[in-house]
Amino acid sequence: MPQVPGPAPTPKVPPTSSGGGRGIVAVLAFAGITVAVMQTLLVPVIKDLPVLLGTGVADATWVMTATLLAGAVATPVMGRLGDLYGKKRLLLLCLAVMVGGSVLCALTSALVPMIVGRALQGFAMGAIPLGIGIMRDVLPAERLPSAMALMSSSIGVGGGLALPAAALIAQHADWHALFVASAVLGTAAFTLAWWICPESPVRAEGRFDLPGAVGLAAGLICLLLPVTKGTEWGWTAPATLGLFGAGLLVLTGWGLYQLRSSSPLVDLRTSVRRTVLLTNLASVMLGVAFYAVSLVLPQLVQLPTATGYGLGESMIVAGLCMAPLGLTMMLVSPLYARLSTRYGPRSTLLLGMAVIMVGYGGGQALLTAAWQTAVIAAVLGAGIGLAYSSLPALIIGAVDPRETGAANGLNTLMRSVGTSLSSAVIGMVLAGTAVPFGGVELPSMTGFRLAFLIATGAVAVGVVLAFFLPSGLPARPEQALIAPLGEPAAPREDPYALTGRVRDAGGVPVAHANVTLLTPGGVQTARTTADEAGAFRLTAPGPGRHLLVASASGHTPQAVPVHTGGATAPAPVELVTGLARAGAALAP
Repeated sequence: MPQVPGPAPTPKVPPTSSGGGRGIVAVLAFAGITVAVMQTLLVPVIKDLPVLLGTGVADATWVMTATLLAGAVATPVMGRLGDLYGKKRLLLLCLAVMVGGSVLCALTSALVPMIVGRALQGFAMGAIPLGIGIMRDVLPAERLPSAMALMSSSIGVGGGLALPAAALIAQHADWHALFVASAVLGTAAFTLAWWICPESPVRAEGRFDLPGAVGLAAGLICLLLPVTKGTEWGWTAPATLGLFGAGLLVLTGWGLYQLRSSSPLVDLRTSVRRTVLLTNLASVMLGVAFYAVSLVLPQLVQLPTATGYGLGESMIVAGLCMAPLGLTMMLVSPLYARLSTRYGPRSTLLLGMAVIMVGYGGGQALLTAAWQTAVIAAVLGAGIGLAYSSLPALIIGAVDPRETGAANGLNTLMRSVGTSLSSAVIGMVLAGTAVPFGGVELPSMTGFRLAFLIATGAVAVGVVLAFFLPSGLPARPEQALIAPLGEPAAPREDPYALTGRVRDAGGVPVAHANVTLLTPGGVQTARTTADEAGAFRLTAPGPGRHLLVASASGHTPQAVPVHTGGATAPAPVELVTGLARAGAALAP
């Protein structure tokens, strides 16, 4: 049996003060919003890109496509790397790459460097699953629902809030100022994350699957590229059909390889569990619904009033009409936490999708004034925020803690697939129903209404999928967060129950200390928070030797080896923290 390490090499565990927890959540949410901004940064100037870059329309679209493809590849890959080598480390890498891409774009007006820079910006989307993973690993249980909700919603929050700000910059400054602003945001996010966020002590075992990463990247590019370019190339063009076929072939081979790999990039056996599979499929539908409003409302608001249905407003007004989408997504996070705690994430997912359907259905009659589009955006933001907030909890409740980053990366990828499908399908509908006006083809009101119907139908499919998810709160005994504060101590006959208290060197109880159970190799298997008197209780996942670690703000983390699985429960453990005394002892 492997030797249990002594207290000295205790892994870093974050502070447990509420202020520290709030700081971590705020910084990670800011980082998520920052990287999400990259997806909509150029929307206000998208029609002017061919002139700005001195190229054709077809080539200019690669500036947007590169960001999408890079983000799709980065999310599962960075999630897995974070599980293996440290989520904070990879989060900082994502932000640094984003800043580098922003600086490159700010310094060039040439097509190829711009595409490279935009791809680097899209690479930062890997920060979303990494941030969710850090929250899962380091925050107290009571803060997790609202924290993960905010992080998951940051994709929409960043996209919604970026539109008016980007429109204001683009209308009153050189368009390169957009990239200067994104570089400043990225630098601020990097600095705050480096300074405030702790490194997660949780590590997955195994190695990084480089062939699997290359295979997934190749398959995704082959599949998503014709989705985004199909309208331009033609859906029956040899290039479109060939890439679709190549994508399916590559991903099939990749899946077979993953099933045989001892350390797969994505654990497909976990991914086909009912909860994980249905949640990911519902995420695709939510991605379709989220992007539909972004395609329809800004165009409708800016079309000339001479069309008979356009609202004739400026780019900035169009952005302001979309701002409620991001604001309400942010504001529903605390509401989600209360609803999810009481009814479970499945119920909040269904509620969110119901609100989205109301927003799109009612929106059919609210397309005649700018303020009406803002109301539609607010309702849809509330629904999308509730639905997006439910996804991490459903995924985390069904996977091993060591797979959190990769699993959430795959879920984020599914949302990106949904937005890609939405862009392709609704773009095709708007083009097919366009009407002539002043010598050009403009989207028609019929096309806008059909787009809303498509989004409603996608959400309806998501509702059907969600009905087959397990009801109630997800719970897995090996995933920690077992004992809420104030719960009675475990029965003494439980051979896996660990109880005790945390005090400092002077004998004073340490309230709200983090108590973490690790394997001898340093992998987290359980975690809880001590109560006001320093008392704690958690349950080990099975028999064997473990390392019990306590830490608190202002105290030196300390550890003690424990053993579970005997005829009776282990004796209460007393963990002594503080700068004046190192070590730990068993209570008499």
